[in-house]
Amino acid sequence: MQAVIFQMLLLSQYYTRRGVIQLATSQTMILSEHSEEYMNVVRNREPGIIPMVNSQSRDTTKNMVYKEIRRSIVLGKYQPGKWLKLDELAKVHGTSVTPIREALQMLDQEGLVTTKPHAGFYVTKVTLKELRDMLELRAILEIASIERAAPKITEGQLTQLENIHAGYAGDDDVSRDRYTIENRRFHYLIAQASGNQELAEALGQIHDRLSRFLVFIYNGQEIEDRHQLVIEALRTHDAEKAKQSIISEVNTTQEITMAHVMEKDGAAWYLNTQTD
Repeated sequence: MQAVIFQMLLLSQYYTRRGVIQLATSQTMILSEHSEEYMNVVRNREPGIIPMVNSQSRDTTKNMVYKEIRRSIVLGKYQPGKWLKLDELAKVHGTSVTPIREALQMLDQEGLVTTKPHAGFYVTKVTLKELRDMLELRAILEIASIERAAPKITEGQLTQLENIHAGYAGDDDVSRDRYTIENRRFHYLIAQASGNQELAEALGQIHDRLSRFLVFIYNGQEIEDRHQLVIEALRTHDAEKAKQSIISEVNTTQEITMAHVMEKDGAAWYLNTQTD
C-alpha cells in the first residue's frame, strides 16, 4: 500500500490554501492509502489540510510493482500485445495508479512495454526478424566489450564477476527471473570493464529486450558454469582467448533460442513471426 503523511491540527505546521499556519505541538500520521484509518482522516480532516504523499514509500512501491510486472512479462504470463490496464493492475498490486504508471514507463524504457498515445500501455510484440537482429546485435556488443575489457580488467572487477551468482536455487519462476538478472549484470560488468560506459548501457538494453527469450535457456548452474569459463579466460588478459569464450557462450545461446522458437512455433512463445 502507498503510505500517505497527514499533517493534522496538532502539527507544528500544516498547509492550507492560504499558506502555512504554525501551531505549538507536532504530530505526524503515516497511513496506508485505502486503509480504514486513511479514509476516516480524509472524511474528518479540517477543511484545507492537504495530505502529502511519502515520496520514499512511493518509490518503494513503484520498484516493487516494477519488479513484479517485469517478471510477469519475462516469464510470459503477460503476453505480447496484452493491454496493461492501470486500474486493473492497481487492484492486483493493492496500490494507486501512480506507481503503476511509473513502473510501466520504466518498462517502456527497457523495451518490454510499448506506450501508445491515447491508448495506454501494451506488452511489446516482437517479430522473428527483430529477434534475429537483437541476437546478432548482442553478439557484436559482447565481442566488442570483452575484447576491450580483457587487457585492462582488474582483480577487483574479476572478483565482482565471481560473486554475482547467489547459487543455484531451482527452476521456479522467481529463480529463473533471478538468473536472468544475474546474467545481465555479469555481461554488463564486463562491458563496464572495457572503460566504455555507452557500450555497457547498449549491452544492458539489448539484454533487457532479450530477457523474455533468454529466461528459459539455462538454469542457474549452467549459467554459472559458462560464466566461470569466461572469467578464467579474462583472468589471462588474453583478448583473443576471452573473445573465443564469449563467442562460444553467445553462439550456444543463439542456437538454443532459435531452435526453441522454431520447434515450439512463434505462437508458443507469443512471438509475431512476421519477417518484415
